[in-house]
Amino acid sequence: MGHGLLGADVTSHRPANPRRGLPPARPIACAPSLTSYLSAAAGLVGGACAAHEVAGPLHAVPAGLRGDSRPQRAGVGAARVAMAAEPLAAVPGVPSLVERYFTRWYKADVRGKPCEDHCILQHSNRICVITLAESHPALQPGKTIKSISYQISAGCSRLQNKVSGKFKRGAQFLTELAPLCKIQCSDGEEYTVSSCVRGRLMEVNENILHNPSILQEKPSTEGYIAVVLPKFEESKSVTEGLLTQKQYEQVLMKRTNATAASSQD
Repeated sequence: MGHGLLGADVTSHRPANPRRGLPPARPIACAPSLTSYLSAAAGLVGGACAAHEVAGPLHAVPAGLRGDSRPQRAGVGAARVAMAAEPLAAVPGVPSLVERYFTRWYKADVRGKPCEDHCILQHSNRICVITLAESHPALQPGKTIKSISYQISAGCSRLQNKVSGKFKRGAQFLTELAPLCKIQCSDGEEYTVSSCVRGRLMEVNENILHNPSILQEKPSTEGYIAVVLPKFEESKSVTEGLLTQKQYEQVLMKRTNATAASSQD
């Protein structure tokens, strides 16, 4: 299979079958731009869900976006590409890659902490990208993120998560309240980011360790926290405890009204 970023042929993974007389796989149209390449990758991911795995061949994510040359499965790879390239697709009046291929879900006041809201971007193939909601205290003006750590405890580090094979062997299993990382701000405040969904940990975003400001500048794209894959049988129920975009906006409105009322007292 050929892989390419700009102008390179990307062929289908279906091999020719001489017994059935099937013709050789046709090449997918050359990607004339980075945006169209990413759209094609996200399209591939849409049909990648099988009964117990995210199926499909290994699609190489451009090393320039990923930072290394390791191949990734279509589900996680395309999700990461969409995260990395979102700013390039930001055109007025045109839905972004995240808006087109992901559904936004929210968890407000995680672990009972006021305003510590999380945003979960769910793709149709079950992949969930864990991010911070823009109302999170760590993303507010005047806040500076000093460091981010995936070391949850002395014996647990999300960086030690190693996934292999179609059954995702070695992946750490997460509950809704399982901590993913800790954010330390320069004012001494510390915030814990939780999974919010049950499933296997596919990967964490190591880029935010070296450049914490990405989390504040692009929380829904390059500043994502982690990628989680819910169990197939729980793929529909995994969002039962989460809020839709409209429900979350109502929560924000109530907070605003409560703050305005308290300031008048």
